[in-house]
Amino acid sequence: MKIKCDFCKTEYNTDSLTSGVVKCAVCGHTWTVVRPTRKNSLLMFFASLCALLSAIIFTVAVITHHQAKNAVRGPLVASVSGVNTTTDEGGQTRIVVTGTIENISGDIYGVPDLIIVSADEKGRVLTQQKFMPSATLLDAGGVVKFSHVLSPQPAGVKKISAHLADLQIPQKDKK
Repeated sequence: MKIKCDFCKTEYNTDSLTSGVVKCAVCGHTWTVVRPTRKNSLLMFFASLCALLSAIIFTVAVITHHQAKNAVRGPLVASVSGVNTTTDEGGQTRIVVTGTIENISGDIYGVPDLIIVSADEKGRVLTQQKFMPSATLLDAGGVVKFSHVLSPQPAGVKKISAHLADLQIPQKDKK
């Protein structure tokens, strides 16, 4: 244990000192030394074990959540980034849907057909149009853009979404 004189700051190393009064050999100052209590090693072991178990449980929870999130979405994710209107040569107004397909996995995947779903304000599907995106394979982490002109739409379209053909359309988008 290391102790220090409060007056002249001389330091002493001692192994056998118990609590009590000590006199400095340099300046003669006396002071009381209180030996620190030792922590229970079993209690320290238990606290360390609890911290380790907490870290393991947290890691497992994060990994499980991440895997569950990707399992629901799949390795390829389609998203709509824009919905615009255009007029064709016949004077008919058409909807142009643009977006991306992203490979969120670490593997190469074939790009399936894309289904553009038009729904009303309650989420009921009004039309579905299938087309093939420009890319057939998508590298790990790759992104491909798409643009598709929809055939004439029925009245009441409020929501347009994109789904990959081999993935299930969410229940709320079905009739």
